[in-house]
Amino acid sequence: MGKIIIENRTYGFDEIKEGNWLENDPYFHQALTFCQLWLKGATVFEMPTSGSTGEPKDIQVNRKQMEISAAATRDFFQIPKGAKMLCCLNIWMVAGKMMLVRAMEWEAELYLVKPSDNPLLELYLEFDFAAMVPLQVSACLENEKTVPVLKKIKHLIIGGAPSSPTLIQNILNSGIRAYQTYGMTETVSHIALAKINREELVYEVLPGVEIGTDQEQRLWIKAPMASHQILQTNDLVKMIDKSHFQWLGRADFTINSGGIKLQPELMEPKIAPAFEAIFGHQHFFLFGKEDERLGQKLVLVIGHEDKDVTKEQLLRNALKNLFNRYHLPKEILYVKEFVKTASGKINRPATFQNSQ
Repeated sequence: MGKIIIENRTYGFDEIKEGNWLENDPYFHQALTFCQLWLKGATVFEMPTSGSTGEPKDIQVNRKQMEISAAATRDFFQIPKGAKMLCCLNIWMVAGKMMLVRAMEWEAELYLVKPSDNPLLELYLEFDFAAMVPLQVSACLENEKTVPVLKKIKHLIIGGAPSSPTLIQNILNSGIRAYQTYGMTETVSHIALAKINREELVYEVLPGVEIGTDQEQRLWIKAPMASHQILQTNDLVKMIDKSHFQWLGRADFTINSGGIKLQPELMEPKIAPAFEAIFGHQHFFLFGKEDERLGQKLVLVIGHEDKDVTKEQLLRNALKNLFNRYHLPKEILYVKEFVKTASGKINRPATFQNSQ
């Protein structure tokens, strides 16, 4: 049987099942309560979706879906029993809960720490498996104390949001072993993984997963861990073969500007090098703003305290070398703070509403 380690306290799965633990902190208490329910054989669990493309909602996920998902990840990475794992995610969301499920299903040794920008600061262990969001990986790479710990993780999966081109390049330069995940709450965590060994990521589906596209090149998924027999997504993809694809962006982020369709998530990686050279490590995204003449016009939203006319002009000049005039932002907006979803993604509509 495996165990969960919280700070300097260790709980065997038998102890957790019997409720022989006392944790007053809400994060640890909730995690162990979920584990207790699982170990006692609960069959249905309620989980919130991330709300990255609409209003968050709660959905019911059954035990069998989660068991299948955990088994597929184990088979993909060939994880042995007794593996040493790290959970540093929000355990109220599906990604965090699935780390708990994997630990129990794999009879693993799970180190449970509260989510933070850099969860490795107080850890000097060699983990077989860990999951992080892009923000955490960036923070670990920026700290010379945690880079060696990050490098020792045998299998690191990154999810919750796409990794930026800068982060991907930093991962390639550092030599860490990492995979970007593709999935959603409805598929109980990821159904595909992309090894970060090149700038353009290619996803490979987990064992038992079938994929295809509709007439608009939107991905559909048929997977044993999904809640529906066939799950239609709003993700635009390029199919490589029956088990590999490249993710292009969200269909519902497409901007129709005077009849010209613009795909922000295809354009943003092209903008990133020029943007960072001028504005530094600030966040930005492209968005469609209602326009009486065009229907929608392309705007660039920047996470910056104040309007910077000089830098703005430098950026406009740089973008003219990258795009034709129809693909250039018609307006640049500024916002002090980006709104994030519970899973760490940028909430574009809410952030846009706060911009000026």
